[in-house]
Amino acid sequence: MAYPDDRSYSKDHEWVSVDGDTVTVGVTEYAQAQLGDIVYVELPKAGEKFSKGDTFGVLESVKAVSDCYIPVSGTIVEANDSLIESPERVNDDAHGEGWMVKIEATDKAELDELMNHDQYEAFVKEETA
Repeated sequence: MAYPDDRSYSKDHEWVSVDGDTVTVGVTEYAQAQLGDIVYVELPKAGEKFSKGDTFGVLESVKAVSDCYIPVSGTIVEANDSLIESPERVNDDAHGEGWMVKIEATDKAELDELMNHDQYEAFVKEETA
């Protein structure tokens, strides 16, 4: 599996892309592959506030239901509502059109706790060994 090297990654298999104070969050290619075909996505509304580690959404597949955890504290500025109508986008393009939320980070120092591309690849390799 390919993991973009311009992102950071959490141990909960979320990816993070930073643009100024806005942090885009989605689930990794690994996470969606483990779940299988995504059939339902639940996302928060703009304006909702979350602390790092809070559950911010749910992915339901034909195999399992999985919570998604916010990797940085802040306020949701946008949810990818297109996933409600087309949840398969998470499977088709997990690191692109399958993004889940954009959050205005309140403590960007929390991003330093995430893994880089190489660290995440090693983490996945260790989990699958």
